[in-house]
Amino acid sequence: MTNYIIRRLLHMIPTLILISMVSFVVIQAPPGDMLTSRLAELAEQGELGSESAMAQIETLRERYGLNDPIYVQYIHWIWKIVSKGDFGQSFTYEMDVMELLGERLGLTLTLTLSTLIFTWIIAIPIGIYSATRQYSIGDYGFTFLGFIGLATPNFLLALVIMFIQVAVFEAESVGGLLSPEYIGAAWSWAKFVDLLKHIWVPIIVIGTGSTAGIIRIMRGNLLDILGQQHIQTGRAKGLKEGKVIVKYGVRIAINPLVSRLGLELPSLLSGAVVTGIVLGLPTAGPIFLTALTSQDMYLAGAFLLLSATFLLMGNLLADILLAWLDPRIRYE
Repeated sequence: MTNYIIRRLLHMIPTLILISMVSFVVIQAPPGDMLTSRLAELAEQGELGSESAMAQIETLRERYGLNDPIYVQYIHWIWKIVSKGDFGQSFTYEMDVMELLGERLGLTLTLTLSTLIFTWIIAIPIGIYSATRQYSIGDYGFTFLGFIGLATPNFLLALVIMFIQVAVFEAESVGGLLSPEYIGAAWSWAKFVDLLKHIWVPIIVIGTGSTAGIIRIMRGNLLDILGQQHIQTGRAKGLKEGKVIVKYGVRIAINPLVSRLGLELPSLLSGAVVTGIVLGLPTAGPIFLTALTSQDMYLAGAFLLLSATFLLMGNLLADILLAWLDPRIRYE
């Protein structure tokens, strides 16, 4: 297993390089560059033709290397990342990319992992219940709720919850992850408790669609497993029904969900982007949208590169968990 993990980590390097190349090209595919928005601002202010404005534009072009061909810009960017861990300067926010993303990425990752835990805790028991009580009222009820969850967009559910908080519960502060008095304050127990009071809304909003999907997958997988001969043999031996279902049914039926774990992380991360914009969360989503609209190549490229890293690490974690859960799986 150790050799397998080392090989996978080594294979991640060329994969990340290829993803970074594609991301860098796609970000700059639209006409213009990241100075286009600055030129638009100067045009609105009536300063586009002034000498100081044009000197400022030329200085920025030299600073960010925009006069160089795109492959030269990419080589400079990726070399700084590899050699110094420097993702460059954000044009839009005029600060270091990692300094800008630092706390926001931590909150984004916390929100994503909390949502993942929430979806699995809710979805797997419901999937087991629906499979063991097929065509019951509860099964039909959870199936109906699952379809509603799959069909409801994240942003719409976020707006509905915010409306209920204001109209029904008369909440003074909606949206965000912290109350106004804790924004920018040092972390303390009171700030952590306040975070728990707010974080449940984005967790529900982001996790609803994933929960519904996992319920359907778990139900279908377990139904297939329960009809196999080893389940019937366990029952014929007089084993308790709960042990037969959990040890010999769920343990095998959960394997496809573990394999899906690597795909869940980036999907939850993309859901966090939309939800972060609607709810005004201090996560990486809103600034990623700003980076795309302003063609801030270093900021958007860093976000996409980190997202790809989450995807690859999630796939590696899923493979390790599969080998641990199912001894039949070997990677050596």
